Amino acid sequence: MDKDQAEMQNVGFFGLFKESIKTIFSWKKIFTQITLTFILPLSFIYLAHIIIADILDLRIMLRENNSESRYYYHRRASSEWLGYWIFKFVYLTFLFLFSLLSTAAIVYTIATIYTGGDVTYKKVLKVVPRVWKRLALTFLWIYLGFFIYNVVSGVVGVIWSTTIADSTFGSIVFWVCFSLYCIGFVYLTAIWQLASVVTVLESDYGLKAMMKGHQLIKGKRWLSWFVFFVLYCVFAGILMLFYAFVWSYMFFSLIIGLVCLFLLMNMFLVGFVAQTMLYLVCKSHHHEPIDKLGLSTQLGSYLGEFEPVFKVNKDVELGKTQPHPQVQV
Repeated sequence: MDKDQAEMQNVGFFGLFKESIKTIFSWKKIFTQITLTFILPLSFIYLAHIIIADILDLRIMLRENNSESRYYYHRRASSEWLGYWIFKFVYLTFLFLFSLLSTAAIVYTIATIYTGGDVTYKKVLKVVPRVWKRLALTFLWIYLGFFIYNVVSGVVGVIWSTTIADSTFGSIVFWVCFSLYCIGFVYLTAIWQLASVVTVLESDYGLKAMMKGHQLIKGKRWLSWFVFFVLYCVFAGILMLFYAFVWSYMFFSLIIGLVCLFLLMNMFLVGFVAQTMLYLVCKSHHHEPIDKLGLSTQLGSYLGEFEPVFKVNKDVELGKTQPHPQVQV
């Protein structure tokens, strides 16, 4: 990160990914440790879920096609569906947990590098548990936003299917609505990622962090949309490769599985770093100077070095100059 904040304002799509990759390679040791601790389990959980879910789906489907006694069938079917939903719950819990931990670790690391501070693996492990609760509240709000968005989209889909679905005009409307849905979905993702960075680096979290993310993204909508659109495309490509070969010959499927795990792991790493870089670009675009002393104080508060900024003054923003921190004796 050899660019100052004023230069970050002019960073475009390719420049953002260039800065992200350059930062990762410049600090290979700490990012490798974070990747192996948080991002590798996240990637493994995601791919393992696909295999296990397919196996459970196949077992349930075969059971339904079996001509067993009604009583015996319902007992087996009920237990298998119960196991299926327990598995889904455990999967989503661990996916949610490692996603939050990865976000906290990467954002803290990038911010510490930006302030010129000393970032170590031990400090990252100490900070992560103190940040994830704030991130969880932000995630719950964005989840509610996605839920409402999908419900409204579902209602529109039902209206379309019951009125003009069978006409040529209906096909045109479908693709227009589908394109708008994808644009909105990626845009919500961009707000979510920026809100996550705000949650770690500023005083706001939850709904306020989402509102701040929405404000920051103004003026950089196309940049943020293309960043996350490309990441979604890469993600979809990896999953397509995995789905296509996961059930092939044992040795070949194992090799493809390891390749997909490696690709997914690196895609997540670049994505987490890029979201923090996008935050810096948006702050620069809005001419909100990031006071490195105030940011250092905020980061140090997670380690107990300084009084937490967001507890001292809930109105503190990183675009304002912070008073010199008082070191606890």
